[in-house]
Amino acid sequence: MTSSFQTDPAVLVLEDGTRHRGRAYGARGTTLGEVVFATGMTGYQETLTDPSYAGQIVLQTAPHIGNTGMNGEDPESRRIWVAGYIVRDPSRVVSNWRADESLDDALVGDGVVGISGIDTRSVTRHIRSAGSMRGGIFSGESAALADDEQLRIVREAPRMSGLNLSAEVSVASVEVTPAVGERIGNLAVLDLGVKQSTIDNLAARGFDVHVLPQDITIEQLRQIDPVAVFYSNGPGDPAASGDHVALLRAVLDDGLPFFGICFGNQLLGRALGLGTYKLPFGHRGINQPVLDRTTGRVEITAHNHGFAVEAPLEGSFESPNGYGRVEVSHVDLNDNVVEGLRALDIPAFSVQYHPEAAAGPHDANYLFDRFRDMVVEHQVIPQQSKDKN
Repeated sequence: MTSSFQTDPAVLVLEDGTRHRGRAYGARGTTLGEVVFATGMTGYQETLTDPSYAGQIVLQTAPHIGNTGMNGEDPESRRIWVAGYIVRDPSRVVSNWRADESLDDALVGDGVVGISGIDTRSVTRHIRSAGSMRGGIFSGESAALADDEQLRIVREAPRMSGLNLSAEVSVASVEVTPAVGERIGNLAVLDLGVKQSTIDNLAARGFDVHVLPQDITIEQLRQIDPVAVFYSNGPGDPAASGDHVALLRAVLDDGLPFFGICFGNQLLGRALGLGTYKLPFGHRGINQPVLDRTTGRVEITAHNHGFAVEAPLEGSFESPNGYGRVEVSHVDLNDNVVEGLRALDIPAFSVQYHPEAAAGPHDANYLFDRFRDMVVEHQVIPQQSKDKN
C-alpha cells in the first residue's frame, strides 16, 4: 500500500495567483481544471467516480478523507473522473472490511494528481468569495517549476464556460441493462456522464435501459423503439451542447415522455427555449435544501452542477420554442436557483439534482416513480384513443 504521508512537495496554484503548498497525494505530475469544492461528509468514492466531475479539480471540505478506502462495489462509473483531488488530512490506514485498496493507490492507478496537507477551509472560502476559477496541482518534477511558469500554465488552460466534455465521458457503443420486475419497455438513456446508480434505479422501475452514446442521431434512437427518453447528468457547459438540444427537440416533437437530471435539466431548459448561465461557485454536495412545489415538501438533496437554467420562478409561462406551458417545479432554498422544470402540455420534466444519490440522501428517489407513472399513463392514453376509433 502506498503511504499517504510521503513528503514529496506539491503546490496548488489558482489563476488569480493564489498559491497553497502541501504534500503530493496520488499520482505525481501536473493537472489542470476548474477548482470546485464538494461539501459531502461521506461518499468520496461516489464523488470521484461521478463523470460530472470531469475537467474539475475537486476539493473535499470534510477534513479527513480516505479512511474507508476504495472498493469494487460502489463506483458510479468505470474510472475516477476528477481532473485532480485536494484533501486536508488523508487517512493513515484503511479500516473498512469492504475495501480493496487505499484511496491513494486508486488515485495513482487512474493517474489522478492530488495534493494534501493544505488549508482546505481557506481555499473554499476564497472560491466562495471570488468564484470558481482555473487551477493547477504541481507535484513531482513540476513542483520545482518557477512560480510564474506554473501560473502561466494555469492561465492557458481552457475555461469551463463554452466547454463540451460529453464525448470524453460517454459510452462508445450501446449498453443494455434488462428491466427488473414487470417490464414497461425500452428506455433510451443519452449518456452524457450517466452514473451506475441511475441505471439501476431506472431498471428497477421496469425499463430495459439502453445507454446510448452522446453522438447518437434521432434516427438511431428511434430504432430501439423507446417508450421514453432520459438525459443523464454530465460535465461541461450546456450552451456548448447544441447537438444534444437538437436531439431533445426531436424527441419532444415525437411526443415521447422525457426525464432529465442535472445536465439533462439544463438541456431541457434550452430545448424549451430558455437560457442557462454559470453559477459563481456552483452546488456540489449532499446537503442542499430544495422545495418540491408539487408536494410542498422540502428535501435534502445531492448536487453537482456549475450551471443553471434561467426561468421565471412564479407561475407558468409559455415555452419560447412552442412546447406549451412550463413551470419551475423545484427551487433551491439557499439561493433560489431553478432546480426543476415541468412541462404542463407535453410529458416532460427534469430536476437539477441527483435523485439516485448512491451515498445519500434519498429524499428525492421518488422522482423515478414519478417518471415511471408518467410513462405508463402516456402508454394508456394513446391506447384509449385507438379504442375509441
